[in-house]
Formats: sequence, structure tokens, C-alpha cells
Amino acid sequence: MRGRDEDTGEFFSPSRSQNRREALEVLALAEKLVALTEAQLAKLPVPEALLPHIRETKRITAHVAHKRQLAFLAKQMRREDEDALETLRDAMDENGEAARREVAAMHRVEQWRERLLEDGDAALAGLLDEYPQADRQRLRQLVRNTLEERKRNKPPHSFRELYRELRAAILGQGAGDEADHDDETSPEQE
Repeated sequence: MRGRDEDTGEFFSPSRSQNRREALEVLALAEKLVALTEAQLAKLPVPEALLPHIRETKRITAHVAHKRQLAFLAKQMRREDEDALETLRDAMDENGEAARREVAAMHRVEQWRERLLEDGDAALAGLLDEYPQADRQRLRQLVRNTLEERKRNKPPHSFRELYRELRAAILGQGAGDEADHDDETSPEQE
């Protein structure tokens, strides 16, 4: 029984219906997590305690057993801090703040790449003023190679590598982490 405040008449806790709606939202989130690949999961801020449960749920294929394991995963998720679940929802939401930040960062990297290809050393000097950790020599070499690729109508290998190098410099990520993100390069590379 949830009880009421005698002075205001408000309920002390959420109704059973509200609790059920929240539980179903967590179950839906659990289903989305289980549907993701390992690479996609690695990019999300999933609490470490949930990862073994997610993997176990993925492993089970029998319908009833999978459904039962999914319910168990949702139960474990409800034990997590609400802020952690909200961060996870936001990271998974295409319209969420995290997605907007990532798209903005991608556009910023693409703009720098185009500036480097169009303006050359002047743009490189501006980039190095803003991001002093960037490798001047490597960027200069990639710009030269990219321009040569375009002139000879070759595949855009250096164009992609320039994107990865800029992303590592601008976002502070290791260039090795970006090796599998060729699909994130812009459509202008044709």
C-alpha cells in the first residue's frame, strides 16, 4: 500500500501502473541492448555488471528461455542507478544529446579535412594552433597523398586516413581505434 500524505493528499510512491510502465521501458531497453553487436555495445556506457548478463541473454536462443533471461537482465538493469540507465538511453537514442555531439564532431573533422585540402599550409597552421598535439608532418603527407589520389582518380585511401588522423587529433582518440570507421567518412570521397 502506498499511502497518502494527510496534508496534501499526494501519494507517497508511484502507482502500480507507473511501476509497470517503468519496468516495461527497462525491458524494451534490455531488448535493444541484446540486439546490438559486441562492437556497438563497446561504444555504449553499459555498466560493467550488466555485460555478462547481456552476453548470456544473447547466447540463449530457445524462445522461452531467452524471454526468461531477458526478464532477468531487465531486473538487473532496474537495480542500476537511474542516471546510468538514462545515460545509456541517451547514447542509444539517435536524437539524443550524445548522438548530436558525435555528429557535430564528425562534421567538425570533415570541415577541417576540406580546409586542409583547399587551403593547404594556411589551414594546417590554424589546425595546429587549435590542436597542438596534431602531427604536422603526417597531416601534410596525407594531404599531399589525398590530392594525388584525386588527381589520378584512385581509391580514397589517404582521404580516409586523413579523416582518421584528424579525428584522433581533434577528439583525442587513438588513431588505431578509428581503423574500423571507414563507413563514417563523408560521401564526398567518390
